Amino acid sequence: MSVSASSDTPSLDGGSGGHGHAGLAALVVGAVGVVFGDIGTSPLYTIKEMFHPHFGLTPDAATVKGLLSLGFWSLMLVVTLKYVIVIMRADNDGEGGIMALTALAQRSLQKGSRLSYAVGILGIFGASLFFGDGMITPPVTVLGAVEGLNVISPRLEPFIMPIAVVILFALFGFQRYGTAKVGKAFGPVMMTWFVVLAGLGIWNISHNPSVLTALNPYWAWVFFSTHDWHAVLILGAVVLTVTGGEALYADMGHFGKRPIRWGWFGFVLPALVLNYYGQGAVLLRTPAAIENPFYMAVPGWAQVPMLGLATLAAAIASQAVITGAFSVTRQAVQLGYLPRLSIRHTSRETIGQIYVPSINWMLLIATIVLTLSFQSTTNLATAYGLSVTGTMLIDTLLLAVVAWIRWPDARKWILPLCGLFLLIDLAFLIANGAKLLTGIGAWVPLLIGVSAFTMMRTWRRGRALLHEEVRKEGIQLDVFLPGLMLSPPVRVPGTAVFMTADRGVVPQAFMHNLKHNKVLHERNVFLTVETLTIPIAPREKRLKIESIGEDFYRVTIKYGFMETPDVPLALMRSCDRGGIHFDPMETTYFASRETIVGSKHRGMPLWRDKLFALMHRNAAPATTFFRIPGNRLVELGAQVEI
Repeated sequence: MSVSASSDTPSLDGGSGGHGHAGLAALVVGAVGVVFGDIGTSPLYTIKEMFHPHFGLTPDAATVKGLLSLGFWSLMLVVTLKYVIVIMRADNDGEGGIMALTALAQRSLQKGSRLSYAVGILGIFGASLFFGDGMITPPVTVLGAVEGLNVISPRLEPFIMPIAVVILFALFGFQRYGTAKVGKAFGPVMMTWFVVLAGLGIWNISHNPSVLTALNPYWAWVFFSTHDWHAVLILGAVVLTVTGGEALYADMGHFGKRPIRWGWFGFVLPALVLNYYGQGAVLLRTPAAIENPFYMAVPGWAQVPMLGLATLAAAIASQAVITGAFSVTRQAVQLGYLPRLSIRHTSRETIGQIYVPSINWMLLIATIVLTLSFQSTTNLATAYGLSVTGTMLIDTLLLAVVAWIRWPDARKWILPLCGLFLLIDLAFLIANGAKLLTGIGAWVPLLIGVSAFTMMRTWRRGRALLHEEVRKEGIQLDVFLPGLMLSPPVRVPGTAVFMTADRGVVPQAFMHNLKHNKVLHERNVFLTVETLTIPIAPREKRLKIESIGEDFYRVTIKYGFMETPDVPLALMRSCDRGGIHFDPMETTYFASRETIVGSKHRGMPLWRDKLFALMHRNAAPATTFFRIPGNRLVELGAQVEI
């Protein structure tokens, strides 16, 4: 992978630039519909889980105010300060998410150094945990809404699971229409949702205004001083108030930081705080409401309409982690941590809006299995949180690396904040880690994360071993060509493009073509595609053409990790810059299709060799990934032992 230089100055202005008032308003509405769904539906179940029987808490005034204070200051410190204000400044040329942050951290580190390796490991594991979050968020939010049927009538309980499954199928089926259309459809619903949340909060607070004293952090201190070490375990439920913070950062490339910040400060944060405190006011007045504080805070005449709105909002809530998963997947593919996947662009105007079919259907299957297995939000809440807090902790560590290496002027205030964030993240992680000892399903997100991490590390290591073997068995290009041209084969019309990962070695496809067809084309191009650690490659660095004599050329095409490679288009544009003329009808692409054979005594353990071979066989073909026409591609097989 090639590393491109860029400015070491962070984007501290927080602007996204370029949007008119109407355009900004539309993006804010779209962001509310997509980005804030996860964190915006937390009121459905958070207060209820805080009073779960295994915590042993009673809804007396001090406890209710203490928990509300913990929730409020978690929102302010973790989501507002850490993500919305600080981490969103660490944009990688406009893109966010843990893989973009990893690439940003690695950009100024020496390639192959221990710190660069450690940063890569952290980034991969954080991304793996994010996939776990993407699988657990849809079931817990959808079930949290549909369980309101119990409040309306206990006789409706048998319908909860079927309705939840149907909603999940519809949600994932809708993804292929793209983030823009999803945002337009979901934005007005979520705007209504947050207005209703705020209205209910104001109405309930008006009946018991004393609950607002819980804005004072004194009540959080009282709670900790009263419950000692047991208070740390309660953070396993408090963390539900901040789930979705990472999704704000991961979805930044879809909408931009400015619309997300406007949506958060001007709309979402006030609505959430008002609703949480409204539920607290209900508990102070009616302690029995702990069975379902959210729906008990709704007037009886409005519970059925509220159930419908909450169900829609819960379905939409999953959108943030789904779109985030698409972004993280594309970044991982381009950075070499996952095999090639089919990626579809869903917008002509915004490059960040994509759809990844394989990830979409994998998430669907996982969410259906989890929904049917756990059966309720109470059971799912046991599993929820561990992957989220793990990702948040890794974000803090990566932010500290970025601040130390790249931001000499800003690190004097960002690094102390990282210390504060680290303490908070560790407290949340310990609280959720304790669930592994008591919760029957707490191991699920960890298992998902470890499985994804194993696959990503196996692919990365396998690719390195494959390239090493190809290079070991290859012939140096500078030595081979002069010898070949002493007695050249027959030349045939047209241009042959041989794809290779190593610019200095004769491509295997070239050797096979000589061996079997015994001809040379008029023009022969050895093409290497590189991925930079920036989202979009600068125009002047996109294409490099080097003549090596006798109508042989080395060509390098560079893409950013948020771009989808289009090799034929890049080659055609070389004509505009005075390069080789590529006639699409006279150009043939040659690529090697390796068959991987595992070995017990080389590289990786045999089971990882087999896993890599399986992933390699199922990678998207070059015709799809590099946009090469199928009728212009010739794939030549080769067997490689690793």
